[in-house]
Amino acid sequence: MKKHNIFILLAAVIVFFCSISISAFADDPNPPIVPGEHGQAGNVPVGAPIDSGLGILLVLGAGYGAKKLYSLRDVKAEELMKR
Repeated sequence: MKKHNIFILLAAVIVFFCSISISAFADDPNPPIVPGEHGQAGNVPVGAPIDSGLGILLVLGAGYGAKKLYSLRDVKAEELMKR
């Protein structure tokens, strides 16, 4: 049960720090587009940022990998006890 509580605490800390880092990537709003000057230097619309989504996916992937390694270690320990 204690391992379960540590896992929940660790997950909460990771989510907290990820939410802080997402707000750090915020950009200034785009300048208004003036009719007739669209596409000229400095007035090109910018695409959607993908930084925060990739960061979230990396954290979730690392957590999933850690869980798999932890469960693999438990399976190996049970096999050793059966011998």
